[in-house]
Amino acid sequence: MTHYLYLVRHGEHLDAEHGLEDGPLSPRGRRQAELLADRLSGVPLDALWHSPLERAAETARAVAVRLQAITPEPSSLLFDCIPTGMTPDTPSVYEAFFGSYTDAEIDAGRAQMEDAVGEFLVRKPATHELLITHNFVIAWFVRAVLDAPQWRWLTINQAHCGLTVLAQRPGRPWTLVSHNDLSHLPHELHTGLPEVPPV
Repeated sequence: MTHYLYLVRHGEHLDAEHGLEDGPLSPRGRRQAELLADRLSGVPLDALWHSPLERAAETARAVAVRLQAITPEPSSLLFDCIPTGMTPDTPSVYEAFFGSYTDAEIDAGRAQMEDAVGEFLVRKPATHELLITHNFVIAWFVRAVLDAPQWRWLTINQAHCGLTVLAQRPGRPWTLVSHNDLSHLPHELHTGLPEVPPV
């Protein structure tokens, strides 16, 4: 039987436009979470884990209201974090980004992601787990499953309440089934992705 992990970035939070790090969901974020719950209503979820940060916890509660068979559980392994610093093969364009983080923050993020992979990317027969977390955490999981160079998490982005699905069948490696699926959200609720300059 297949083990599934459903990875979701939290809904848009109220203070995101003001540059604050955390806060309750915005009206758009609440609607994103409701539509995510509708999307997952046919999935036989066994567990719902979420980051303890308010924006992720509130997203999890909004999902659980509609999927009452599961109870949200916080996990410190799903906190927002920076999982690496510069590596020898990281393009130099990212030096400014890493310059805003301390060595201690990066070391803590690296240790957290090692533990998170050890906790969640392990074989659990016929299990369906939903993880509501953050952009960088999901990027690290996707990078790990694809066995990509460590710095590539920087190039993997998720929209608010985008759905990424990982699966592992017995005797096989983890597979990326889908990434950042937004089909459950109308276009006006597509938020959280970096802006791409016009060509």
